[in-house]
Amino acid sequence: MKIDPSNLQLQINFIDSDLDPEEREEEARKLLNYLQELDEVEEVDRVRENPPEGSKALGGFLVGMITAQVKPKNIKGLMKFLGDRLGAKPIEMTVKTPDGRELSIKASSREEFEFAMQKAEEFLVFS
Repeated sequence: MKIDPSNLQLQINFIDSDLDPEEREEEARKLLNYLQELDEVEEVDRVRENPPEGSKALGGFLVGMITAQVKPKNIKGLMKFLGDRLGAKPIEMTVKTPDGRELSIKASSREEFEFAMQKAEEFLVFS
């Protein structure tokens, strides 16, 4: 995936411990397909294997993880979409700004995801 330094980088990791690696991978594939259709997303791909210690890789990709590039003006629409699709799924998300700052968020319920979206918006306002 070609990285545009003016875009936000968003990484989503499905962390539901009740799912086996294949099920987490299926969740990531479904989300990848949805995101490929969205105008708000510039690029989306699987996270290539360069695994952090303790993570599992499958076929050169990290299990249950995707990465997306989003123009800053489109992040609010994308976050709403993600909240609708992932509000009840345990996820870990990292938002990286063009200047290199990062915000990591974990959510496992609709309420937690809404709180996480609010924190991400606040983080981006001060970018």
